[in-house]
Amino acid sequence: MIYMRIPILKLHNYLLISIQTEIDDNTAIQFQEDLLNKIHQSGSSGVVIDLTSVDIIDSFIAKVLGDVVTMSDLMGAKVVLTGIQPAVAMTLIDLGIHMKNVPTALDLEQGLIKLYQELGE
Repeated sequence: MIYMRIPILKLHNYLLISIQTEIDDNTAIQFQEDLLNKIHQSGSSGVVIDLTSVDIIDSFIAKVLGDVVTMSDLMGAKVVLTGIQPAVAMTLIDLGIHMKNVPTALDLEQGLIKLYQELGE
């Protein structure tokens, strides 16, 4: 089976991810693994995940996204989510995945600014 890998870019001490496609379960699991490994290897203090191109998510993808945020936090990397579409926001809330402590922003640029503020840099 071929998995689509989501590119993870490093910018200074941050990791930037722009998800440009709908995500299937295998891609989500691979992304979670890749991101956690990249945080571990790079020692990054922050992550911006841009969801602008993601129109809908199912319950499994929503759970993985919530887990990614929690796991990244445990590893010392603050996550900012950007570009959340209305349907995605509704799905997250409907599924009881409340990301109360997760900063959000409209786009990648605003997400980086928010990350600087969150980390006091």
